Amino acid sequence: MKRFSPLAALAVSALLALPALAQNVKVTSLGGIDGEFCPQDRALVFEDPNGTRVLYDPGRTVAGPSDPRLGKIDIVLVSHMHGDHVGNAHTKAPNAGTCASPDMSVSALPNTSAVNIALAKNSKIVTGSEMPAFFAAKLRANGGDPANSVAARFGASVTIGGVRIATVTAMHSNGVDPDFIGGDLGKAMKDAGIAGDVGLATGYVLRFSNGLVTYLSGDTGITADQERVVRDYYQAKLVVMNIGDGLTTGPLESAYVINELVKPAAVIASHANEVGTVGGKVRPGSKTENFVKAVKVPVHIPLSGMPMEFTSAGVCAAGC
Repeated sequence: MKRFSPLAALAVSALLALPALAQNVKVTSLGGIDGEFCPQDRALVFEDPNGTRVLYDPGRTVAGPSDPRLGKIDIVLVSHMHGDHVGNAHTKAPNAGTCASPDMSVSALPNTSAVNIALAKNSKIVTGSEMPAFFAAKLRANGGDPANSVAARFGASVTIGGVRIATVTAMHSNGVDPDFIGGDLGKAMKDAGIAGDVGLATGYVLRFSNGLVTYLSGDTGITADQERVVRDYYQAKLVVMNIGDGLTTGPLESAYVINELVKPAAVIASHANEVGTVGGKVRPGSKTENFVKAVKVPVHIPLSGMPMEFTSAGVCAAGC
């Protein structure tokens, strides 16, 4: 019988270990300024171990479909129709302007950045409530396939590219800006001060192929569903939580959601509506710092362009 040398055995062991290392979900912020957490930062890309890439709320910091950071995008998720999430305008290029005042001079009207990116990348746009019909119409009007607008309404889920996507309650407004509608109808609505109705805003629960369950809060306030549905039913281990206050859940309210309702293994702060970091470090006295101090589990700050990797248990394995 041929015997392996100790060196050969070590090499085999290393090769066997490689698949385990590849089983993490990679999360990368596509924010305004590399290495920082800035007021307009919403967009995150989740990369499943099988290669499926999900863009969540492109917002205003993704520099349109040609943004070199995007790469392949299989799925676009939109939590609600506000311009800072769906993208009514965007930066000219990554790092244009400053963290406090990014250059968002490129209009995405009337399409939205979400639609423009989906058209360029041939992505599926997955939304809940009554948003799917809106996005299907936008895709059709621009020569795309309306079937790429996929519905996943409350209590249901769809699986695309090995990633299971479910929508959950989000308590937040969700009006369609008349500028997204355009024409005489859009002008009349704008003059009357009313927005289009596409139903309720949504949050998302994603189950990746490695078993990691991730809750994306959107701009929600506190809801009982965060305990009974997100924690008890879906058993989310990683949360992306808005902390902006005023227009969304504040840092202390968000900390309550994490500590008492969802109880994940870790949380990624989002939507701070402030300069959250300076030189990549959390700014003293900021809402971001208040959230970090109030939460009982590890808080990870999504510094733009710096990937983080998470295990199936929601533990950060690299980049945090």
